[in-house]
Amino acid sequence: MPRACAACRAELSPQARFCHRCGQPVSGSGPATAASERKAWMAAGALCLLLVGGIVYKVSSASPQPVAPDMANAGASGPGRAPDISSLSPRERFDRLFNRIMQAAEQGDSVQVARFTPMALGAYAQLDTRDVDARYHAAVIHLQSGEMSAAAALADTILAESPGHLFGYVIRGTAARIQGNRAVEARAQREFLAHYQSEMDKKKVEYLEHDPVLQEFKSEAEAAGTAVGAERKR
Repeated sequence: MPRACAACRAELSPQARFCHRCGQPVSGSGPATAASERKAWMAAGALCLLLVGGIVYKVSSASPQPVAPDMANAGASGPGRAPDISSLSPRERFDRLFNRIMQAAEQGDSVQVARFTPMALGAYAQLDTRDVDARYHAAVIHLQSGEMSAAAALADTILAESPGHLFGYVIRGTAARIQGNRAVEARAQREFLAHYQSEMDKKKVEYLEHDPVLQEFKSEAEAAGTAVGAERKR
């Protein structure tokens, strides 16, 4: 039925509880009805607060997500922080990470070796140019992490780019020894000895820097050759 406001006589809609012109409560929508509506809104607001609080609690109590290692602080071990290498060139980062891996390997810290190996190989992949020394270091990292095929592939690359280079025979022979391939190891040792003197006469910087490794491999190759010669005489 059509209704009119008791105060201003404005025509009201059937569902109106307040006059749209003067705001006077419509008959049947007095203080009790308004109070009921306020209670309903208060209950709804309280429920919303509870829901929001529950969501915040679940988010704050959830376990933190793992954080990827930061290249800017690679090499952190022990209580101190490692130097920031984010501003270094790719080659400088690679060399720094290689040294970190070798130090960890000498200390028997396999956790640190496993942690920094992907970082070092990632820095190696970013190099604009890769000389023999960089390839040798990458091959040593592969040997350290048990990736013999990758190390042998780098040895082949070294010898293809620089025929007769001693690093190629060192890596090839070492990988073969770890894999138990005596034939490949013996061949690498023979070729190493065959090229040793002519290569050392070139006085390459990488040979001087890694002379202890070369001398150790040379001694092993000579001992193996002596043993083979003695066996043949029998």
